[in-house]
Amino acid sequence: MGKIIQLSDDLSNKIAAGEVVERPASVVKELTENSIDANSTIIEIELEEAGLQMIRIIDNGDGIENDDVMRAFSRHATSKIKNETDLFRIRTLGFRGEALPSIASVSRMELKTSTGDEAGTHVVLEGGNLISSTSSDARKGTEITVSDLFFNTPARLKYVKTIHTELGNITDVVNRLALSHPEISFRLTHNGNQILRTNGNGDVRAVLAAIYGFNIAKKMIPITASSLDFTISGYISYPDTTRASRNYMSLMINGRYIKNYLLSKAILEGYHTLLPVGRYPIALIKIEMDPLLVDVNVHPAKLEVRLSKEQELMELITSTVVGVFKKEVLIPSNKEERKPKEKRESEQVSFQLEQRFQPPSKEEKQVISSFNQTIREDGAKQWEKIAIPLKEDEVIGTAKSEKEDVPIDHSPYIQVNEPTEDKNTSVSDEADYIPEEEIEVVTAETDANQYLEPQVDSRVPTMYPIGQLHGTYILAQNENGLYMIDQHAAQERIKYEYFREKVGEVRNELQDLLVPITLNYSSDEWLKIHENIEMLQNVGIFLEDFGHNAFIMRSHPQWFPQGDEQQIVEEIIDQLLNMKKVDIKKLREEAAILMSCKASIKANHHLRNDEIMSLLEQLRRSSDPFTCPHGRPIIIHYSTRDIEKMFKRIM
Repeated sequence: MGKIIQLSDDLSNKIAAGEVVERPASVVKELTENSIDANSTIIEIELEEAGLQMIRIIDNGDGIENDDVMRAFSRHATSKIKNETDLFRIRTLGFRGEALPSIASVSRMELKTSTGDEAGTHVVLEGGNLISSTSSDARKGTEITVSDLFFNTPARLKYVKTIHTELGNITDVVNRLALSHPEISFRLTHNGNQILRTNGNGDVRAVLAAIYGFNIAKKMIPITASSLDFTISGYISYPDTTRASRNYMSLMINGRYIKNYLLSKAILEGYHTLLPVGRYPIALIKIEMDPLLVDVNVHPAKLEVRLSKEQELMELITSTVVGVFKKEVLIPSNKEERKPKEKRESEQVSFQLEQRFQPPSKEEKQVISSFNQTIREDGAKQWEKIAIPLKEDEVIGTAKSEKEDVPIDHSPYIQVNEPTEDKNTSVSDEADYIPEEEIEVVTAETDANQYLEPQVDSRVPTMYPIGQLHGTYILAQNENGLYMIDQHAAQERIKYEYFREKVGEVRNELQDLLVPITLNYSSDEWLKIHENIEMLQNVGIFLEDFGHNAFIMRSHPQWFPQGDEQQIVEEIIDQLLNMKKVDIKKLREEAAILMSCKASIKANHHLRNDEIMSLLEQLRRSSDPFTCPHGRPIIIHYSTRDIEKMFKRIM
């Protein structure tokens, strides 16, 4: 007798359940996807004890015909595909026909369904075995109740997490389904408490508000893009709204939620130096494409897919996100500005006091106005020698004073230095703190006026320096309020863009090493490097055999930062071993970040006013003047209203 036997259907279903039904969240996912495929507009999900005790899903979809009810619990029975050609043009969420028999084999299941044209069907199963099958008066749609999950597979039950963990997994699944199908109303309750409710009106932003909160949804930016093969839409958050996990980035392909590392990486590349290290944005990216370009038959959970034109899709996502932020001003404020509340008139009892306020007479008003005029004239004369004239359209506070009652000096001058009797002495005292190699010195007499010319294409408004805080932060102002600038981060951004251009210039010059670099690898890695040694030579890395499984390098490209030559070469070879290609662009960028950080102004470094002015204007001319290459903010804005509220000038 042979050793190979045919497994029974019950055992086969339990094996399939090990792949499909991993936890209660898997049950919710599979059954909810079936409801979506049945053209439902309302889906209700009821849970007890995070689904371990009971999962009930009710929909108003097409329902199941009486003749098909028992056939639906057979293995690989489905209505969504008919032949193998349909396997490559799948437009539904389910297609394997394994969900219902797998779930029924490890639980107690009750099904009520009707198409609306005839009497419904009521079926009860336990461990995959039929208990009863009767007619019912069910309404159009399907109601499935799953109880005592894993009651007959205690080994699987042992690995179920806590109720809070499993409930979190279920909530995450339902959130993704709600985001991918905003036209469906989802209602999720746990032990009678409502967790999620969407209105199903097709507005994705309403679903985002229900999941992440109204304040986050309000700040998200819509994106749209299209190419010959792909159509992209969705919402992304501003760089100041981040999370510590990638789980808040949702990718949908043809209405199916997927996980794809490269597409998530493409989103992060679009943010490019706008995010702090270890932080991730909130994003919803919907991708529409021909089903022929995507293979969903890769994993039983259907979370992983294969794409035919993955590189083109990555480039489209990255360029779309980059293009959105190129139009935005990304200066964070200390808090959100709120519109002042309208004061309601209230009726109060009038009191007659012994002393009442008397408004000033005409003579008193004339005296006050002449006094103020004298003060303004004297002040203007004192500042004429050290002030820089501006054009009429650059006068500070002119437009703002028309709206507010706060008195503002309308003199067309701004303060550049504090008034002192001996101007040269103050400058020389501060200059003792400035090594010449640390910062480019720009004198006020020669170049200050050119920096005051308005930059039309800059996304950062013109800022006028006030001074420094602790030798680390620059304080500046304009008609919009107060600005704090991190001087190290600002110059790091300026130098990063400079070095990025320099190291991006592909040249063939090589720098000889005084001491050659020796590299040792294992036998299999040594063979792979030998196979692709021409690719390394194309990027300026020439390796020579040096003993057993070793290489020696006697020169390197000139753009390598001094002292980091071996580290960069090792990174290039690691890229070659892992990805079968060398991404020089990424390596050059890391080198530019490293060089810019080392060459920038450090903290506790005092600057003169002309140096501050030069730094601010160079920052305005940079392409992304909002964050340093590591993603830290450069500028923080305090509006005039916020400052006045802090001092209780307004309530």
